[in-house]
Amino acid sequence: MCYPRREFRIGARDVFLGNIAGVPFYMGAQQWEYWKHTRLTIDVVPGRGSGFSVEAPEGVRFLTRSRVYTDEEWIELERAGEPPVGPQHG
Repeated sequence: MCYPRREFRIGARDVFLGNIAGVPFYMGAQQWEYWKHTRLTIDVVPGRGSGFSVEAPEGVRFLTRSRVYTDEEWIELERAGEPPVGPQHG
């Protein structure tokens, strides 16, 4: 789901993964534990999404693609440490 900025409360355990078009992108801690071994690519594509996500009226939806990190990528990520958590990082 994509919410207008500041309209979704970020929890203390939510994982900050970066910015998409200048907007912070978070993932819940439990979901992060499941996905942390994968590289995620988030695209906007034509089509109708589901639910009340902010992009729905625009005729587009988000599409997430994933792949497992290579050994080299994983080593680099381990060196970088865990991503930041909590609302102060967005």
